[in-house]
Amino acid sequence: MSRRSAIDAARARSAWLFVTPMLVVLAVVAAWPLARTIWFSMTNATLVDLTTYDFIWFDNFVVHAEGRWYGIFTDPQWLRALWNTLVFAAVSVSLELVLGVIVALIVNASLPGRGLMRAAMLVPWAIPTVVSAKIWQWMLNDQFGVVNAMLEGAGFTDGPIAWLGGSSLAMVSIIMVDVWKTTPFVALLVLAALQTLPKEIYEAAKVDGIHPVKVFFKVTLPLIKPALVVAVIFRLLDAMRMFDLVYVMTGSSEETMTLSVFARQALVSFQDVGYGSAASTGLFLIIAMITVIYIMTLKPLGQEKAA
Repeated sequence: MSRRSAIDAARARSAWLFVTPMLVVLAVVAAWPLARTIWFSMTNATLVDLTTYDFIWFDNFVVHAEGRWYGIFTDPQWLRALWNTLVFAAVSVSLELVLGVIVALIVNASLPGRGLMRAAMLVPWAIPTVVSAKIWQWMLNDQFGVVNAMLEGAGFTDGPIAWLGGSSLAMVSIIMVDVWKTTPFVALLVLAALQTLPKEIYEAAKVDGIHPVKVFFKVTLPLIKPALVVAVIFRLLDAMRMFDLVYVMTGSSEETMTLSVFARQALVSFQDVGYGSAASTGLFLIIAMITVIYIMTLKPLGQEKAA
């Protein structure tokens, strides 16, 4: 064995030595619960007795019996939860992306009090989600909420609005709170990307008299595209498994129920471990599909960078 091969083998052993504890922890806290959830999704287990159940294969997902279709993929409530989740993820992530870029551009500019603005914009993101949800639930209360009081005081409304009572308003309210809370996360990622851009490009564009809006779309936006892709995927995955914000603000209401809330209801409220595990597995498959799209999206960017 040559000296170089021996060094490479020693490096590989050292790498495995450092990586092995992390792999063991991942296997315990992630792989084992996931495998157990997939296993239970193919059973009729209940919380009453988790040791006694029958293996029913994919009947919890979809099955045709007695002239009717059963399973989560044909369950109107699960399909409604899927629609709510997709609407919530698409609208909230889109708004957070636009507002995050605007906030990052403002904070990145040479303005007085820029340090204070950077600190202030982190406040919503630093508050735990459950606390934020409870605060906004009180603020949006139709009887004593401060939002209704302000709108009535300013003359915009004639009476209290049930923000969390109606189907459309409840979803709008939840999206609004999520945008308020997580826009700083997107802004931070974009701000980090903006601070790495070479200033010579902007000085040349200024000398050539190019309009700032054109500079943004032709120069800034392409250069921060990798950071935007990362921000979108992180936020999209987080939005697809949204639970705490929705559950605290509207409970298990079908009008705003997400896939995570549906799985919790089946598992805990109805004690149907098999059906709830099938719902959780369905959510996992959707998120895995998005992850694959994420990898396929990032690959061309890496190839462009390498070229």
